[in-house]
Amino acid sequence: MSESNNILYIQDDNGVYLEATTDEVVQGARRKLRRKFRKGKAIRSPKDTEDFLIAELATEPNEIFCCLYLDNRHRVIKFDRAFHGTIDGTSVYPRVIVARALTLNAAALVLAHQHPSGVAEPSQADERITQRLKAALELVDVRVLDHIIIGGDTSVSLASRGLL
Repeated sequence: MSESNNILYIQDDNGVYLEATTDEVVQGARRKLRRKFRKGKAIRSPKDTEDFLIAELATEPNEIFCCLYLDNRHRVIKFDRAFHGTIDGTSVYPRVIVARALTLNAAALVLAHQHPSGVAEPSQADERITQRLKAALELVDVRVLDHIIIGGDTSVSLASRGLL
């Protein structure tokens, strides 16, 4: 892609440059960020993680609760869209996440979900499920590094707010 006069272009199979659609730009960003978070890659920074999650979740019309499973050196094992909900919530089952973490032999994970409303501010329910998941995962020696909430193109880290 190149940029000229604030218009992004994408090259088609014949080498012709065409104006890129919003979906093509978003998909391109997702592909680039997924390369950073493929299996075996180490998590480099909270900012990279937030950028990845924004690209993955910001445009979803319904709430999706995800887990980024990591090994003991914070290398990616798997990104999992664990639970799908509605426009204003999703049910999250700690036993499912604990079982998945054990199956994947994860040592740590980052929790994430998006608010389709576009407001990233955590609710009391978000804080409660984070504490329930943290307590359940501690029983099997899996650390919760963060719970990141996405709202449009912004994010809130519960760890940075001292809620973990």
